[in-house]
Amino acid sequence: MHFLPKKIDDYIVAHSEKEPELLSELSRETNQKILQPRMLSGHYQGRILSMLSKIINPLKILEIGTYTGYSALCLAEGLKKEGTLHTIDVDEELYDFQKKYFEKSIYKNQIQQHLGDAIEIIPNLNEKFDLVFIDADKPNYPNYFNLIIDKINPGGIILSDNVLWSGKVADKVKQDDISTLALLKYNKILAEDSRLETVILPIRDGLTISRVI
Repeated sequence: MHFLPKKIDDYIVAHSEKEPELLSELSRETNQKILQPRMLSGHYQGRILSMLSKIINPLKILEIGTYTGYSALCLAEGLKKEGTLHTIDVDEELYDFQKKYFEKSIYKNQIQQHLGDAIEIIPNLNEKFDLVFIDADKPNYPNYFNLIIDKINPGGIILSDNVLWSGKVADKVKQDDISTLALLKYNKILAEDSRLETVILPIRDGLTISRVI
């Protein structure tokens, strides 16, 4: 979903940092071989994730929703040299695909893959995180928030993807539209929780930046 006119969007991409070759390769193979390639963060959003991670310079990152590993590699670009990125995905068919690209990267010793249900895995991660990226099944966004909020260091950042959901969050919602209803609840939580400072950016399908006070 793009909320800007295509010519403006194209201009922005053309005048932003170029996509690294490994990520370009990952993107091509995802589009050739993997179902729902639109789930990929992609060049422009990937460069935003990279830039934010570099600004934060986290020691510990948690990613909920790995897909083919593109966003994890972008976020890893900002890690401290001794830092670690934990990434969780439930799709076992994608595990080897992710691992192949992680192994090709300079971050291969810093990325820890977790296969399974994030609801079960997160409570067993005995870490405090500086950066959390949520980009998984939308109905569980509120649950993910409840699981991670006490695992984030003061000043830490939560990035939440797809929060505008193709604009559906601003429309009349059908009661059987579970994903949109969950995102409405989630966006309200982020906006009203006194422990956070939150802004929504109309980037691609909506990206929220929340800072833990």
